[in-house]
Amino acid sequence: MEGKVLIANRGEIAIRIMNACAGLGLDYAVVYTEADKESEHVRRNVTHGPGQNAWRITSYTEPNDLLAVADHAGCTAIHPGYGFFAEDYRFARRATKRDRALTFIGPSWQVIKELGDKINTKRLANKLGIPTIPGTDTPIYNEMEAEEIALGLLSQQKTDGIQNPSILIKAAAGGGGMGIVEVTEIEQFRRTYRQLQVYAKRQFGDGGVLIEQCLRDYNHLEVQLLCSKHGERIHFSSRNCTIQSTGRQKRVEAAPGFHRSCFDYGFDEEQLLRQIVDYSLRLAAEVGYDSVGTWEWIVTRSGQPYLLEVNTRIQVENDISARISYLHGQQPNLIREQIRLALGDKMGYRQEDIEFRGAAIELRIVAEDTRRGFAPWIGTISEFSFPSHPWSVVYSHVPSDRPYTIPSDYDPNLALALVWADTPGEAKQRAADFLAAAAIRGQDASGNPIVTNLDYLRQSLDRLLVF
Repeated sequence: MEGKVLIANRGEIAIRIMNACAGLGLDYAVVYTEADKESEHVRRNVTHGPGQNAWRITSYTEPNDLLAVADHAGCTAIHPGYGFFAEDYRFARRATKRDRALTFIGPSWQVIKELGDKINTKRLANKLGIPTIPGTDTPIYNEMEAEEIALGLLSQQKTDGIQNPSILIKAAAGGGGMGIVEVTEIEQFRRTYRQLQVYAKRQFGDGGVLIEQCLRDYNHLEVQLLCSKHGERIHFSSRNCTIQSTGRQKRVEAAPGFHRSCFDYGFDEEQLLRQIVDYSLRLAAEVGYDSVGTWEWIVTRSGQPYLLEVNTRIQVENDISARISYLHGQQPNLIREQIRLALGDKMGYRQEDIEFRGAAIELRIVAEDTRRGFAPWIGTISEFSFPSHPWSVVYSHVPSDRPYTIPSDYDPNLALALVWADTPGEAKQRAADFLAAAAIRGQDASGNPIVTNLDYLRQSLDRLLVF
């Protein structure tokens, strides 16, 4: 393929994009900050002199720096990875509409804008008959109207036999878990509503609120889609990401999303998975989705699915889906496919060419204290090694041949480890064996030993795919 890609991200995702570009025969350039100068995504490239393809910038969130490097390096496309500008439609629009236009490796900016607004996504889903969490799909500004909606949701839960019914009042303009308050009694509602409205006006400049039923006993599932600019749309099955930190960051994930060997579900899990895949494809067709994307779902113990949101980017855990998918007998590389299709290629295969088999698990290895609210640990790693198997892979920016000081500027994510097998049970055992053989050592500035979540990951394996 022709072109040169600016990789506008850091860490393991930057390395995975580098490898995908290399596999496609594409040249690339990377960026880094001072805090990341010892990262593997920098060390594998040239930072000075002839052949330079790595440039230092002040911040990964400074668009002028990124675009200046793209121009200087002669790039024709930009890959935002995940986070930072990956779901920023303004940045995507700027990159594609400037005089020296870049191909944005992701959905069109119009699609990002349309699905990046969770209220609009819910409204679109409701129009298509796709189930969403019971509640409002437009911001509410009137207190009396809000109270009437809240009373209706609480009453319906009691009618449905739900013990301890509750609702969530959300700042409509909020995000990242900010501006969300739970209410269990209608008598609490007015005072809580007023407080949240004041907070929302001050924090987000908009006093609108959303009111939704609070769901407790559920699993969090995702559907992985791949779409092209030519109207082609296929899926790579489902995955389960229910095991998360207190900050709603995923820690252990598995594909497929459910499996009867793990739990006695009170519903037909295969039919449910087909249903959420079909719903996801229906919404993708409605908006003309044209890249990799993830449709996030909540599934209750009774088997009721609700669309939660759409992530218009490549996700951290995309490779779990790839490890249970076989295209002409080979596990696909979804980042590579994302790049290829963004540059105009046709897919070249159909849904019936994808075979799903086996199970896969991803473990997010983080320097954190899971017993203290997943508090981050900062220090220097002196040993960092993992076992090597034909059924496992590790993605990491942490070097294994020299000490590495974890930058305090970013989350202390160390590695993604994936294992796969013929069954979920075998995958769990391989994951446990993998974690037992991992060696991570280091100390902080006071000489205290490194704290990681390895034990937490191991203890969480039995909770996979269950209610």
